[in-house]
Amino acid sequence: MTQPTYLLALDQGTSSSRAIVFNDHGHIVGMAQQEFPQIYPQPGWVEHDPLSLWHSQRDTAQKVLAQCNLTAADIRGVGITNQRETTLLWNRQTGVPLHTAIVWQDRRTEALCQQWREQGVEPLIQQRTGLRLDAYFSATKLRWLLDHIPGARAQAQAGELAFGTVDTWLIWQLTGGQSHRTDISNASRTLLLNIHTGQWDDELLDLFGIPRAVLPEVHASVADFGRVQTGLLGPGLGPVIGGVAGDQQSALLGQACLQAGEVKNTYGTGCFMLMHTGHAALQSHSGLITTCAAQLQPNAAPEYALEGSVFMGGAVVQWLRDGLKAITHSSEVEALAASVNDSDGVVLVPAFAGLGAPYWLPHARGSIQGLTRGSGVAHIARAALESIALQSTVLLHAMQKDAKHLPHLQVKALRVDGGACSNNLLMQMQADLMGLPVVRPQTTETTALGAALLAGLQQGVFSEPGELRERLATERVFEPQWSRDEAEAKLAAWATAVQRS
Repeated sequence: MTQPTYLLALDQGTSSSRAIVFNDHGHIVGMAQQEFPQIYPQPGWVEHDPLSLWHSQRDTAQKVLAQCNLTAADIRGVGITNQRETTLLWNRQTGVPLHTAIVWQDRRTEALCQQWREQGVEPLIQQRTGLRLDAYFSATKLRWLLDHIPGARAQAQAGELAFGTVDTWLIWQLTGGQSHRTDISNASRTLLLNIHTGQWDDELLDLFGIPRAVLPEVHASVADFGRVQTGLLGPGLGPVIGGVAGDQQSALLGQACLQAGEVKNTYGTGCFMLMHTGHAALQSHSGLITTCAAQLQPNAAPEYALEGSVFMGGAVVQWLRDGLKAITHSSEVEALAASVNDSDGVVLVPAFAGLGAPYWLPHARGSIQGLTRGSGVAHIARAALESIALQSTVLLHAMQKDAKHLPHLQVKALRVDGGACSNNLLMQMQADLMGLPVVRPQTTETTALGAALLAGLQQGVFSEPGELRERLATERVFEPQWSRDEAEAKLAAWATAVQRS
């Protein structure tokens, strides 16, 4: 009898770490999850404790193996997927972080970005990296660390420090400090990688004042990133870390969006929509960014995606729970919102940390508009869900505008994943506003599935990524029910509310 093959996916997110064991059919065998604290030193600043990231990820990996009665020897390969842009700096000798991790949501470097914009360097940055000059990305966060930690710049120039996004930090820890590497999808989120060459860009390093000595090696997403140190996952030789991708590129792969024109939207803390554009690095003129998709073979021609990021997606529901105290548990929002037929003109703009794509309004602030004496908490809850769907619809329209001259990039459906996609009301809102079918798979853990697929490709468990396409069963398709006039009226009200924010 053939021994089952297991793959371990480490999914390090913005609010929790998860470890999921998949079999070679892409089915979940076991899962463990652990939340960790968010740190808010002052308004607009968001940090994580690097050791909390590591310990929670290590503990969930150990827990899920114990839960499945598996040992390190049973795991064929490890895949990592992670929150992107979050920036860490640590000592190469001791492995001790010099500072808390600066999270992707953090806006402390906006003034620095504005200085560079005024110098006229943004067009060069966008051409090389596909990104906008924004505090969202890693380079300005790393610059802040080097400028504000006493002695850090001199240590960095001397080669004593290591920079990494979360994937690199986890690889370092898992391998006992033996591997300082990243993959191209994560590297493409730093503002330091030339996405056309796949190499760190010396001119951009000079512009941002980043010593090359702190940077990790860049590899394809399917590669040998090092072996997990013996004993960390139990007795036996540790498995190879064979796949790494940023969470949104991993979800694109996990949704089997392998062809140009296929689109997925992940509903997590934020919402992240990606359209695969094949080998074309399509430059956006509609406020989107161009990013590297997961690279499935070393030395293969790079593949790209258009991306739009909503800063506040599921976080809006968390705010209803923790800030407004409208609900006790996030799962209660659907019933509360469904208790009214519509939002009765209430529009909630969740610009708690500015607005992301396609607006890029860092100084916008949240607002609730259209309140009347008859407005209640249910109307606000419904408007909160609508805000998630409205922001995502605006992203899709921007993508369609950028791709309007390319017939093969026209969208036929939206594939969805992430925690909030389990909300049926939200998914129906999404279909109604977009006028497109919304396809929800049976396995909504597509981000982790993408990481497992990468590791499986590296280990020869899968011969090519299309093998999982036929196994990605659909759980439900939400068909649009609104007329386009209804959808356009709702979008017009949203646009007015954004202008007032």
